[in-house]
Order: sequence, then C-alpha cells, then structure tokens
Amino acid sequence: MEPCIKVKIPATSANLGSGFDSLGLSLTMYNYLEVSESDRVVITSTDEAPIPKDEQNLVYKTVKYLYDVCGKPLPGLAIRQTNNVPFARGLGSSSACIVGGLLAANELLHAPMSHEELLNFASTLEGHPDNVAPALLGGLVTAVIEGGKVYHVKQTIKDDLMFAAFIPNFELKTAQARRVIPQEIAHRDAVYNLSRAALMSVSLYTGNYGNLRVACDDRLHQQYRLPLIPGAQDIFRMSYEFGAYASFVSGAGPTVMSIVDTAEFDFEGRANEWLHEHGMTGWRLRMLSIDNRGAAVKRTDAPGHTMEETENSGPHSRP
Repeated sequence: MEPCIKVKIPATSANLGSGFDSLGLSLTMYNYLEVSESDRVVITSTDEAPIPKDEQNLVYKTVKYLYDVCGKPLPGLAIRQTNNVPFARGLGSSSACIVGGLLAANELLHAPMSHEELLNFASTLEGHPDNVAPALLGGLVTAVIEGGKVYHVKQTIKDDLMFAAFIPNFELKTAQARRVIPQEIAHRDAVYNLSRAALMSVSLYTGNYGNLRVACDDRLHQQYRLPLIPGAQDIFRMSYEFGAYASFVSGAGPTVMSIVDTAEFDFEGRANEWLHEHGMTGWRLRMLSIDNRGAAVKRTDAPGHTMEETENSGPHSRP
C-alpha cells in the first residue's frame, strides 16, 4: 500500500491594510489534503467543491513541480481535498493549495527540502510571500523576496483577539483586484504606508491594540478595491460602531476582516443582526482565531480519514 500523506493548511489574511504584499496572518479555518502516489491522476473533493480533476489541479501542479525540482518522475497522484477556505475570497485558497502540495510532495520524497526552501518555492509559485508564509509558518509573518529568497519574521500573536471574517457570496479574482491599483504612487503615500505597516506589526505583537485602526489604513490598494466590493464600506462602519479595533480588506478581497477583542462577546450576534436588518444576507460572518502553528503534515498507511479526524494522534508538524 502506498503511504498516504495528510496535510492541514490554515486560511490566511494578507496585507492587513497597510502591509501590501508583505504582512499576513494565519487563521483557524482549514483545508485538508490526502495525497499518495498512484499510476494515474485521481482527484476527488470531499465537499464537492468545483476543483479541476486533472493535471490542471493546483495541488497536483505543485506536487509535480517539486518532483521535477528533485529530478523524480511522477507517474500519477491520488488527491483527496477538503476545501473549507472559499475560493477567490481573499483568504488564501491558492496559497493553501501550494503550501499543502509542497508539504505533501516533500513528505512523499522523504523530506529533501527544509521549511525555508519550501517557503522560497511557495513564494515563487504564488508570486509573493504574504499568504504562503503564514500558511506554512503560522502566526503573523512579515516577509519580502530578494533574489528568489524569502526573508521573514514570524511573530506569535496572543489569543486575546478574534478575527471577524465577513465573507460575501461573490468572488473577486486577484488579477482583477490588482488591475485597479495604480502603477505609480506619490512619495508621501509610500511613507504613509511604510510607517503604518511597521506600526501594525509591532502593535499586534506587543498588544498595543489601540494603534490598529490607524495602522491598518493605507493608500496603496484599499481605496481602489473597495468599489469592487459592494457593501464593504458599510461593514467597515458597522464594525467600528460595534467596537472593532480595525477593519481591512482581506488579501485582494472581497472578504472584509475586522479585529475584535475577545471581551467583545456580543460582537458576533450584533453583527449578524445588523447584516440581516440591512438586507445583506449574501454575507456570512465567521469568527476566527489566530493559528500560531501553521500547516501540519503527517504520514499514514490508513487513507480514508481526514486529518481533522486524526490530527491529534500524532505530531503536529515536522521540523
């Protein structure tokens, strides 16, 4: 029996307002993969998500990429996906496929690559590190690419925050969201964002949450993307009215993320009531926490059980 590799990959929220393409955090919403070598390509989805079932599948393409890097042929692959992270919503669905595929491939190949090398590969495949880095490493990650190498700092975030993800029932492709961003910016706007991105990272790490509303403001992308997300500005206003520390467009959107103190125990109920009263039934609210551990991988000879069912029976992740 071929060994089955099981991977658990968290959702991510990138940019955090001012940290365009450089800041991202890991959240408690997960995709799961089961991957094993096969003599043909067999791809299934446990939740009937509309994923490619052939060699265009992103998980398959990522596994094949690492096999090619290592010079090993890949006759076929059996992939079983559980897709809890919604597609094209600004929550790192493509990064989850890339990170999960690389971890599965590395395990099938008996771990020839370190986490640092996998992160470099993931950033190359994704094009930027702000989603793949927290998906792999967990926590809050500040990352840049220089010469094909990712330089990063992971910060463990306290568990006294909730992350309210307002997820609409429509998609916003990253390519579309990037097209509306101007190619050139004023020097003052660059300074504006640099200072706030630094403030965001340090404030989350140290617990100075009163800074977050100022820290998440930006002049690089949100003002251009918000018109693509009907209702988002209303959710910003509502979140602040109900006590959120900060609100921002998650990744390229269209999800709006609000950072809320765990002491605001009535935020979820009030927000859901507000959505209903304002006829915004196409939006759903998911209350999430920070995931400080990142993706987990394990090898098993017992396919057919998701990692969610078996993750407590072994080590959380490999070094």
